[in-house]
Amino acid sequence: MLLYTKGHDLTLKSFLQECRNLIEVCRSPADCVEALSPLMFRLLKSKKNFLQPQHFRSHPDRYERNAIYIDTDDRLSLFSIIWLPGQWTPIHDHGTWGLVGVLEGVLEERNYIRVDRQTSDADEGIDLVRGGKTMLAPGSVTSFVPNPDHIHMTGNSDSQQRIVSLHLYGSAMAGFNTYSLETKSRQWIDVACNQPLR
Repeated sequence: MLLYTKGHDLTLKSFLQECRNLIEVCRSPADCVEALSPLMFRLLKSKKNFLQPQHFRSHPDRYERNAIYIDTDDRLSLFSIIWLPGQWTPIHDHGTWGLVGVLEGVLEERNYIRVDRQTSDADEGIDLVRGGKTMLAPGSVTSFVPNPDHIHMTGNSDSQQRIVSLHLYGSAMAGFNTYSLETKSRQWIDVACNQPLR
């Protein structure tokens, strides 16, 4: 049962509760992103006061991950990511399903396709070719599933405007694989975040 009625704004609490309810009945990552995408879309269309000032923390040298919610059982997490002009992720994957929704600015995503014949758990001999590019405007929602992992880099090519995006994952997302085009390899890195303020 949904915790909101059509035409009413979602609160952060009702959004997270409904996410938890839906992932309980999802049978696959694709089921999760299909069920949760409309919910993320509704949240983006709600009043923007569901975020607190700490969710807008930024850093002059890199994009900043601000934890909004991390489930204790490692099944769900929500982050706000603040991208100042020129800030990008490395090429990376996720190892889990996820949704990205844009609150402010236009987020750019550059996709890569793995074309080698290595097994998916191989860390060497990885051949990537460039795939498509997506421009995500405010209110946009995109999703991905693992196996094969979604490999991309995301960032802010705008020279003037910051970007604020919401990232919902099917894990705590404490790290991911980064890829090197030059060495045709990948390595796991831990990814820091600002913890929620109490």
